[in-house]
Amino acid sequence: MSSWRLAKGQVTHSSALTSFTGRIYESYLKIDLPFILISFLFVTGCDQKQESASSDRIFVTIGTGGVTGVYYPTGGAISRIINKKYDTYKIKATVESTGGSVYNINAVISGDLQFGVAQSDRQFQAINGQKEWKEKGPQKDLRSVFSIHPESITLIASADSGIMSIGDMKGKRVNLGNPGSGQLGNSQDAIAAFGLTEKDFNAEYVKAVEAPGLIQDERLDAFFYTVGHPNGNIKEATSGRIKVRIVTIDGPELDALIKKYPYYAKSIVPIKLYPNAVNDADIHSFGVKATFVTSIKVSEDIVYAITKEIFENFEDFKKLHPAYQVLTKQNMLAGLSAPLHPGAAKYYKEAGLTQYIDPALLP
Repeated sequence: MSSWRLAKGQVTHSSALTSFTGRIYESYLKIDLPFILISFLFVTGCDQKQESASSDRIFVTIGTGGVTGVYYPTGGAISRIINKKYDTYKIKATVESTGGSVYNINAVISGDLQFGVAQSDRQFQAINGQKEWKEKGPQKDLRSVFSIHPESITLIASADSGIMSIGDMKGKRVNLGNPGSGQLGNSQDAIAAFGLTEKDFNAEYVKAVEAPGLIQDERLDAFFYTVGHPNGNIKEATSGRIKVRIVTIDGPELDALIKKYPYYAKSIVPIKLYPNAVNDADIHSFGVKATFVTSIKVSEDIVYAITKEIFENFEDFKKLHPAYQVLTKQNMLAGLSAPLHPGAAKYYKEAGLTQYIDPALLP
């Protein structure tokens, strides 16, 4: 094993480092420590003020749907209303385009979104642990805020077919919707409620977008379409050579259906949206509702503020999209399945609107 000695006056790297750090330490002691302390407290105080100012702001995100649908502008309309009152509530709402109802409900439950737009049937299925939520079980944190526009189960019939009601469809050629579509299920619920089966008429199962052309080619007598209004395909059907009417769906049979499936609600299709139809009055029907949902984990103050501003600025809200023309404060409380969020319920109690709400949904 080799060894070596340091020459006289030679220093190791460690001893040199010790000498250097010692000089640094001596210099440090000469610094004005009171000045450092005051500076530290000043900077800390500024940070705390900035943090306090930032914490006053509340950011919420609303999940919607595709940018070409009605859900996306619905989220935008709600955001616009609440953002106008930023100075009052310090709430800044933004909109996110998403995959739709199922995504929105799951994201609200997980906390990735604070609010979301969802079909009323999906809301019902989530709170009861059905369909996509069968394995997860009931989504107990889901809460209703209000309903928005209806997506009506709409029955279009040629004027010469003689179809004035669902009962008149016997022996006719009627499209119910393509297999696997939500529309097919809606149509089947409708005919069953009025005592018919698919054997009572010549049922077709093509996509709804194909039906207007088929009725104009006289290959169909009628077709169902679950859709928000106004709708381009129905405008196409009412503007052709073959005159058509939009058929009323109403009566005690419909009342029984809605009682059985609470995610359905009555709706009205304004005839002014389809001036070329042979109808001379608005059409009564039913459908699912676009609903506004949140989580029980979202602050009561936030939900209260948004609910209040939508209802207190109701006429302005209705002007933000053609689909809102049929809205009333009463029908915006129909079609809900999940319990009401306490913040929403607080406003409805103050406004005297609880008479229009299912008592079982009140917290």
